[in-house]
Amino acid sequence: MENSTPIQQVQHTDAALLDAYSQTITGVVNTIAEAVVHIQVTKKAYDRQTRQERLTPGSGSGFIISSDGFIITNHHVIENATSIKASLADGRLVTAELKGTDPSTDIAVLKIYETNLRALSFADSAQLQPGQIAIAIGNPLGLQHTVTAGVVSALGRTLRASNGRLIDDIIQTDASLNPGNSGGPLVNSLGQVIGVNTAMIPTAHGICFAVSSNLTAYVAGKLIIHGIVKRAWLGIAGQSVNLTERMRAANKLTAKTGVYIFEIVADGPVYNNELRTGDIIVGFGQKEVASVDDLHKQLNDQVIGQRTQLHVLRGGHKLSLTVIPGEMK
Repeated sequence: MENSTPIQQVQHTDAALLDAYSQTITGVVNTIAEAVVHIQVTKKAYDRQTRQERLTPGSGSGFIISSDGFIITNHHVIENATSIKASLADGRLVTAELKGTDPSTDIAVLKIYETNLRALSFADSAQLQPGQIAIAIGNPLGLQHTVTAGVVSALGRTLRASNGRLIDDIIQTDASLNPGNSGGPLVNSLGQVIGVNTAMIPTAHGICFAVSSNLTAYVAGKLIIHGIVKRAWLGIAGQSVNLTERMRAANKLTAKTGVYIFEIVADGPVYNNELRTGDIIVGFGQKEVASVDDLHKQLNDQVIGQRTQLHVLRGGHKLSLTVIPGEMK
């Protein structure tokens, strides 16, 4: 019989890293959970059997962005709502007023008239990189928060909104989105908001999406001040792409990225006939365009109907083309 050696336990060097990861997640949740709220709504729904409208309950999550009670959630959470209430972490159930909603980005802003509230801050989503920690938190039942954690899987994705238009600059993450968590924040390891959880693909396990924090902050500001987001539209769909060093040097570009056009829609109020699929937008008027967020900021109400120079890369060469943006409906 051969001599047998005792089984030795292998010490996992990753144990300390796993402990640190767990501590990071729990620390973030303890810091931000108070600012995540449960949204209760009553909506009008059409009953096919009785052929009449009836009231039906709905719910989702949201998060506070100011100490005086502004809350961000998803448009689809409050769409067609006849009443909206917010359940706070301390158990208070308060009436929420709809300040504005933007179906094109699935972002809505609510207002509750409370003070000294815990508020979350936005991170710069332009600095995100695939592989970063992403923590999704929601309040689906108004009793206890749910938390999932993962990493940023991809950036610059697009997602079709409820009104049929594409939402650009979507963050893809493997932090699973639990039912009722729509409208809740996606945060980084510092507890800063990097996105608003907006949707998941039911047939693809663990693939979830969030509207980037930069786009959310821009839209929320417009909704708080004006109640609507009046914006121009070029009739295109695009996503951010990296530019090669050769492209940048040959065309004297400082930005490392541009916006790749992968779809052009012919629309009456828009003149975009000079654009082609595959063009990379690098400038709008006198402003440099390095991302979809940059382009969104330029497509404001002031350029609607105005002849504008759009600078693109085509075949590696920079061209200046004429566009006339229309108003997004």
